[in-house]
Amino acid sequence: MVQKMNIEKVIALAKRTGIIFPSFEIYGGVSGFYDYGPIGKKIKEKIIQSWKKFFLDENIFEIETSLIMPQIVLKASGHVDSFVDPLTQCKKCKKFFRADQLIEEKLGVFVEGLSIEDLSKIIKENNLRCPECNGELSEVRLFNLMFKTQIGPLEKDVGYLRPETAQGIFLNFKNVYRAMRAKLPFGVAQIGKSFRNEISPRKWLIRLREFSQMEIEFFFNPKEKKFEKFEEVKDIEIPIYLAKEQEKKSEKIVKIKASEAVKKGIILNEYLAYFLAKEFVWIKSLGIPEEAIRFREIRKEELPHYSKQNFDLEIKFDFGWKEVVGNAYRGDHDLKAHSKFSKKDLTIFENEKILPHVVEPSFGIERLFYAILLYSYREGKDRGWEWLDLPEQLSPYDFAVFPLMKKDGLREKALEIFNFLKQKGFSVYFDDSGSIGKRYARMDEIGVKYCITIDYQTLEDNTVTIRDRNTREQKRIKIEDIEKI
Repeated sequence: MVQKMNIEKVIALAKRTGIIFPSFEIYGGVSGFYDYGPIGKKIKEKIIQSWKKFFLDENIFEIETSLIMPQIVLKASGHVDSFVDPLTQCKKCKKFFRADQLIEEKLGVFVEGLSIEDLSKIIKENNLRCPECNGELSEVRLFNLMFKTQIGPLEKDVGYLRPETAQGIFLNFKNVYRAMRAKLPFGVAQIGKSFRNEISPRKWLIRLREFSQMEIEFFFNPKEKKFEKFEEVKDIEIPIYLAKEQEKKSEKIVKIKASEAVKKGIILNEYLAYFLAKEFVWIKSLGIPEEAIRFREIRKEELPHYSKQNFDLEIKFDFGWKEVVGNAYRGDHDLKAHSKFSKKDLTIFENEKILPHVVEPSFGIERLFYAILLYSYREGKDRGWEWLDLPEQLSPYDFAVFPLMKKDGLREKALEIFNFLKQKGFSVYFDDSGSIGKRYARMDEIGVKYCITIDYQTLEDNTVTIRDRNTREQKRIKIEDIEKI
């Protein structure tokens, strides 16, 4: 069973220890924006490095593209016309709400994909009122989520902050193909910021107006049904929440091998199944329990305009299940659309003329960060302080180095070890303030796995005490053996 979780304690710990701060706090804050503190930035970078190590192989190339896009790009992609959410406004207090979420929260009914007319009807028939002042709600209308700007001094030159990292990849598909002498199948990855002008941001890091994505667009020949790398993951069992179970209001999860899911047509191709299997393994490695992970098959009426099939990797949070990774089989929609609008041929030639198909795994870093903190948080009643049981790969520092005292050469020796470890490429924290017990507590709170204490015996025999965060056991080892840990 998923443990009982108290997100308020996690949020308080995150702010106190320099993990996550509310943006613009001294001016009252603005919903939908958060800043990473010194510790949070380090954990975020560890998440990114772990993702790169796990997903980016010799045939997936990372790029970085512009945050601002001209209108024509997002017209071609469909965002100008289709990137909308249903909006309703309180006639009394004038506050805005996302209509589908309001209905789901009040009635427990899943209504994503319904028309604005249907949403308005549900609000009226159930006499739903403003959650802030109990005022009457307006008819539902559509609201475009993109942040609009102008490029240069002319108002006619409209631009937008990018709503996703994907489009920059599609625009550079042929550039990467040529520059890297790539052959299908191959992927292009991007890590960076995206922007969505959410109607009602909520739930801490879940629904934000500025957020970070890790995304891969994996290009392949649609005539080639077999994917060589699929052999590596074909026997991994993945938990799928099928569309037919959702329609029956059932919570039943099917656990099925990736190869069987493809064979039975549950997953349309080996390329998409490959990434689902990889994601399941990686998410578990971050400390998320298996029973808190599922892949929800997106029902046909919910599918984005560009997609042939979608699976959302959902994690069970304190408030319920929520998407953390979106997996889409986008077909050739994007390359075809950009070819049409730009009048540039984006086909390639490999024995024949090919317009590749694409599968896209898109990871939301902030939502993943939320889940990691939630499942690593420990109240620590046995030790007297809260602590984070972070996987070792996500520890903000590889080691914390403490001199027992500031005097008698201990501080100097500790700094020598600190610099030695830094030169070896480790991330190291130095602390000589307060009692050793308090220093251990501070490192436990931010999830540091190993603490090294330099004492008087160190000066005699070049050994140190190393403490394990989880067991709190301490061992004496030689300085030269630290890096072997």
